[in-house]
Amino acid sequence: MDPAEAAHVSETVAEKVLQYRRDASGWKICRESNGVSVSWRPSVEFPGNLYRGEGILCATPEEVWDCVKPAAGGLREKWDENVTSFEIIQSITDTLCISRTSTPSAAMKLISPRDFVDLVLVKRYEDGTISSNATHVEHPLCPPKPGFVRGFNHPCGCFCEPLPGEPNKTNLVTFFQTDLSGYLPQSVVDSFFPRSMTSFYANLQKAVKKFHD
Repeated sequence: MDPAEAAHVSETVAEKVLQYRRDASGWKICRESNGVSVSWRPSVEFPGNLYRGEGILCATPEEVWDCVKPAAGGLREKWDENVTSFEIIQSITDTLCISRTSTPSAAMKLISPRDFVDLVLVKRYEDGTISSNATHVEHPLCPPKPGFVRGFNHPCGCFCEPLPGEPNKTNLVTFFQTDLSGYLPQSVVDSFFPRSMTSFYANLQKAVKKFHD
């Protein structure tokens, strides 16, 4: 992918995800569990939903980031039950890359294995927040693979935010906006995301404790 085009697209996506973070209107809570809140509102990107998760983790933003950052051979595929592999297809700069993520079957195998090809931008803000910002792209080195349904992530990402006065805690805000493709009943999709997002937080807290204690 052309670096200039990639930079432009990724900055546009980062601005959208930041707007999701700032805009408190229209969210409806669909699941609350162990201090994690998941809410949704209709997506303007595709005929589906934009999901927002928020919860406090007992670790510094850098420690949390180390577990979620987009890195080949990183920690994500070691702890995230929804990631079977993560690879960098093209490294554009030290904060911008194109990745392929594969996921296992889910929802009692109603959802077959998926893969996603994304342009991912890492941003650091002045207050110490670290964010990832992603959207789906096509890449010649990553055509559809046998055994996987190609899904599409619309603008999505996460914010690892420091908590004032609590240096060893992180407010993690996540946004998922995923078209799983295939012929899935909407009810399967609607129940899958809130459940998988709450387990994401629980598994991440265990991972941070395991890898950074």
